[in-house]
Amino acid sequence: MLRRTSLAKLALSGLTALVIGAGALPAAAAQCGNSAAGFDQWKQQMAREAASAGISQRTIESALMPARYSSKVISLDRNQHSMNLSLDAFMARRAPASFVSKGKRIIQQNAGLLNSIESRYGVQKEILVAIWGMETGFGANSGSMPVIPSLATLAYDCRRSAFFTEELLAALAIIDRGDMSADQMRGAWAGEIGQTQFLAKNYLRFAVDADGNGRRDLIRSKADVLASTANFLRQHGWQAGAGYQPGQPNFSVLREWNKAGVYQKALALFASKLAS
Repeated sequence: MLRRTSLAKLALSGLTALVIGAGALPAAAAQCGNSAAGFDQWKQQMAREAASAGISQRTIESALMPARYSSKVISLDRNQHSMNLSLDAFMARRAPASFVSKGKRIIQQNAGLLNSIESRYGVQKEILVAIWGMETGFGANSGSMPVIPSLATLAYDCRRSAFFTEELLAALAIIDRGDMSADQMRGAWAGEIGQTQFLAKNYLRFAVDADGNGRRDLIRSKADVLASTANFLRQHGWQAGAGYQPGQPNFSVLREWNKAGVYQKALALFASKLAS
């Protein structure tokens, strides 16, 4: 893995701290809106907020300012239903029998990588592969929507403006530190990035450079994807070797990955099938 200088580490640490704590900054927050009419004015306000959070002017001009309001993102935000499914229906949609078969083959084909990650982070390989499968079909459908316009639209929208403003600032910080360009940063409609669908703030905090190329790339690097997912779980309290079924020590950590109860149960069930 490439080494950074101490100065670069300090700079990155400072940028991360600024972005993660951006919600507490004394500068006036950009005003939200419920139609496209005020979006351009909001971007000017957001640019000042981003600069106060430590984002470079280069990234602001190249990534934030060209972003356009997306009515499609707003429509998708207002029509979320999958987490209301029963466990059986959710499994049929997100972890069908074909995924179990494919997941078992993936575990066999990537035994060296998965064993290395499990040894380092203490997270069982079947959990990582289950997350990978449930989130994007093992990387087949990680999303193609440009992340910055999606997050900018949701940050401007009044429904969850504060939450998505932090996500937008984190995404800009990812670009700033050189992990990827704005054009490369494509994902799901709500700004989830990569093959296990990291929110930008989690990407900024928990993504690791497992393949040693100097970047944390959760879109194209399988090693980075799986190791970063393991790092997220470990940092949220995963106990090496402990169980992850309901009532067991690691099940509570699955809540940190996804708050929906049906998702947590489906993930534990899917992983147990992969391990059998």
